[in-house]
Amino acid sequence: MSVRLGQVVDALGGELHGAGRDTEIARIAPLDSAGPDALSFLNNPRYQSQLATSQAACVIVAPALREAALARGACIVTPDPYVYFARVTQLWARLHGRGAAPGVHPSAVVHESAQVHPTASVGPLCVVERGAVIGAHTRLASRVTVGADCAIGERCILHPGVVIGADGFGFANEGGVWIKIEQLGAVRIGDDVEIGANTCIDRGALGDTVIEDGVKLDNLIQIAHNVHIGKNTAMAGCSAVAGSTTIGAHCTIAGAASIVGHLQLADNVHVSTNTVVTHSISRPGHYTGVFPMDENAQWEKNAATLRQLYRLRERIKALERKNQDGPAATQQ
Repeated sequence: MSVRLGQVVDALGGELHGAGRDTEIARIAPLDSAGPDALSFLNNPRYQSQLATSQAACVIVAPALREAALARGACIVTPDPYVYFARVTQLWARLHGRGAAPGVHPSAVVHESAQVHPTASVGPLCVVERGAVIGAHTRLASRVTVGADCAIGERCILHPGVVIGADGFGFANEGGVWIKIEQLGAVRIGDDVEIGANTCIDRGALGDTVIEDGVKLDNLIQIAHNVHIGKNTAMAGCSAVAGSTTIGAHCTIAGAASIVGHLQLADNVHVSTNTVVTHSISRPGHYTGVFPMDENAQWEKNAATLRQLYRLRERIKALERKNQDGPAATQQ
């Protein structure tokens, strides 16, 4: 099923140049592989060299690239091509009926006390336990589990294998034996949250684990009990947050980053990949704690040097004290 360029502009805005509104688009494709039936986009100026040779029927560009795009062919001009492209994909999915139909799949198990909104979709082999709440237009893909008393807001997407409300990791040690602490809280998820495949969000020990509106979580993420994640924060795959940590709004946590427990991260904190956050962060900014990759022999030398830094610091401090005390001792 094709879409006319006029339909795209009518729905999403933007300025269409160099092509008729009736031009048919059969697919959305990258610049370097787009054919004459495709709509593409250019957001990063580094790829501008691909623009002139692209065979796309139309390219979405920023105002600064309007003339360059027109020299090649048709274009849609918009302030933020990447956001426009995102909305094009949403439009495409709607027009092609790719959204899940409302209702509960026959193989799903939904407790009689759970509340599933009539417009929500519960996919194959899902489990929705006692007292759970699923909001309007929310979609649970296959094999999603929503634990007892957990609540999921409106327009959320939970991808296959997501587990909401498993027990948090809580144990007390008595004479070398671990005694389980029953996890009596739940998980509360706001509106417009998307959670990637096989991500786990544990229920709270006493209070609830909270995921606020607009949060985006990638695949294979672990969110421990009583974590609180602020609005519109995004976390990439294989990242993890230990218990009782609060992450502010509009933060980004890159892939495989880890945040230890009982910390506070301010709004607009951005953590680089593989960074281990070991203390609270009170100021917005970009934080990195990655030991750079190198040839193994050189890395071992650097690591050995790093282990000596404290001893070296103490030696320098001793030398500084000696230099400060020297003149006074001479005068006496």
